Order: sequence, then C-alpha cells, then structure tokens
Amino acid sequence: QVQLVESGGGLVQAGGSLRLSCAASRRTFINAAIAWFRQAPGKEREFVAAVSRSGGRTNYADSVKGRFTISRDNAKNTVNLQMNSLKPEDTALYYCAASSQGLRVSPKIDDYGYWGQGTQVTVSS
Repeated sequence: QVQLVESGGGLVQAGGSLRLSCAASRRTFINAAIAWFRQAPGKEREFVAAVSRSGGRTNYADSVKGRFTISRDNAKNTVNLQMNSLKPEDTALYYCAASSQGLRVSPKIDDYGYWGQGTQVTVSS
C-alpha cells in the first residue's frame, strides 16, 4: 500500500520558519521523485518544490526560491521542506507527492501518482 504522510504544519508569524516532513513507505520512496505542492482556499493546487530520487536534482517554484529548501534522507525514507522567511501568501494546505519518474523534478501535478493528505500551514501578518 502506497502511503505518504505529511507533518510539521502549523501557525507561524510572517518572517518565521517551519519545517515540513513527508514520510513514505520504503517501497514508495526508494525510486521516487518527491514533490511538495500547495493549495490555498479558492485557488488551484500549485507546485512548490521537488527532489529527485538521489537528492541530486531539485526544482523550485519562483515564488519560493531562496526561501524554501527541499531535501531527502533516503535512510529514513523522508523528505523535508524547510520554509524560511514565510509570508502570508504561503498560507495553504501543503501536500507531499511521489512520482515513479525518479530522475525528473517535474512541476506538473499529473506526473505524480501518489499523494498524502496534506498539512496546513498558516502564516499570520
């Protein structure tokens, strides 16, 4: 059974930091590229960041470059998203997703076949 579980969301003031984690089963994780997407109320789901199966390649949305860092720990089957200098516009439900195309760091929703339930991030002004 494929399972992705997000954690680490919460309420933070603008300028603060949060660290999100995505835990996956070994079978899901080992060859998968992992990405984070987010969806704010009334808006479409959008790409945030992705990391290849080895961790050697990453991709970021322009809106988070320089503020967010994605990394993976293959020994622990986890991917982390360190979010610094948070802004109110970062408020959203953040989803972890896995793609079997492990070498790619695609920003496209359709390239990811497995999704977690999401973790809420709220940034107050």
